[in-house]
Amino acid sequence: MSIDHRHASASLRSVLLSRSPELLARQLAPKSGGDPLPELPRDSASADGAMRRWDTLPHAEGIDGARAELLDGSAADRAEQFARNVENFIGTVKVPVGIAGPLRVNGVHAQGLYWVPLATTEAALVASYSRGARLVSEAGGCTAVTINEGVSRAPGFAFRNIYEAGQFVAWAVANLSALRAVAESTSRYARLQDMRVSLEGNHVYLIFDYSTGDAAGQNMVTIATQAVCEHIARECPMQAQYSFVEANHSGDKKASAQSFMSVRGKSVTAEVVIPADLLKRRLHTSPKMMSNYWHMSAVGGVLSGTIGVQGHYANGIAALYLATGQDVACVAESAVGVTRFELAEDALYAAVTLPNLIVGTVGGGTVLPSQRACLDIMGLRGEGHSKALAEVCAGLALAGELSIVGAIVAGEFTSAHERLARGVQSPRRSPSSHDSARSSPEEPAR
Repeated sequence: MSIDHRHASASLRSVLLSRSPELLARQLAPKSGGDPLPELPRDSASADGAMRRWDTLPHAEGIDGARAELLDGSAADRAEQFARNVENFIGTVKVPVGIAGPLRVNGVHAQGLYWVPLATTEAALVASYSRGARLVSEAGGCTAVTINEGVSRAPGFAFRNIYEAGQFVAWAVANLSALRAVAESTSRYARLQDMRVSLEGNHVYLIFDYSTGDAAGQNMVTIATQAVCEHIARECPMQAQYSFVEANHSGDKKASAQSFMSVRGKSVTAEVVIPADLLKRRLHTSPKMMSNYWHMSAVGGVLSGTIGVQGHYANGIAALYLATGQDVACVAESAVGVTRFELAEDALYAAVTLPNLIVGTVGGGTVLPSQRACLDIMGLRGEGHSKALAEVCAGLALAGELSIVGAIVAGEFTSAHERLARGVQSPRRSPSSHDSARSSPEEPAR
């Protein structure tokens, strides 16, 4: 997090010159004393409880309008439905939902045409994914395969020395069957598939990999692992000095190199072959230019230190996660992956691989009314659909990669944003316009 010395000096001068030393000292000093901090009523997730929480908030300008917007009739009527999904409920935020597609997926679990709901505030996003989805569908659809699945949790244990840590590892490995039984007793769906071990000095990390049925499973594996840790504390003769149910070795909600060494959620790969004439008609460019861009962007990703090589998985995945009640914070790891474009005779071969799709079709936010409705649009609500949802996610990511790269290569990326986000028709012409044609309003590019 280093800063160039000139920028650091300029920033400090700006701060110091704009305020007197006395004022700055008062602003930055810890504040204590005075009246006790206000407490929010925590009695219920009912509409009455929400109103009492609103009454606790400062009555600043605009607060009445804020309350009317967030706690409207629909939110108040459904207040109790949100009780398991939020604390200190005060209302709901309305995010626009658009529909992208149709997206044809020829998957192991997802089969057919899917209309994909995307919740976003970013203009041009739905248009881009819809364009890419139609392109994939016109090419016959994408092949999608769920390769692996599992959700990990990694408790950590501290001992006095390496010898004790090694003894603990030997005990844990020998007692894996008992640990599995304890973990699986906490849920009808959690299954402890494997245990990996990482020993660092006198610290031991046990990385437990679970299957979680059709739930995303984050809470499920935490509860199972807590039970395992309590069993270890009771039964293991080599007692840890201290331990934690998660020691930051699982990759939970962060991009890490571990993404490509194991799996968190569902690992899916998808591919499509786009004929040159279709690519020219829909994206206004050629397989060679798409391949050229991919090679340059792959090197650019390496030079900038990205984990994986892809254009913008996070855009579509975040919008789909928000629409369907997934844990949106998991986009940090779910958006790690690899896109590849190659020439395939007179066509473009395109593939994506996403190793960490944390998705579920039961439990969590999927039970909320709007999110259930979005899953219903795709026919993917309830048990037996989580792998299909993961394959649709991969197909959506593939569609988005094709559309955004096509827009950049054809010189339409900026004009599409101006037209869709600002309502401006740009007079710009791309330097590569000899190899492209303008997108029509019916074929927007992101």
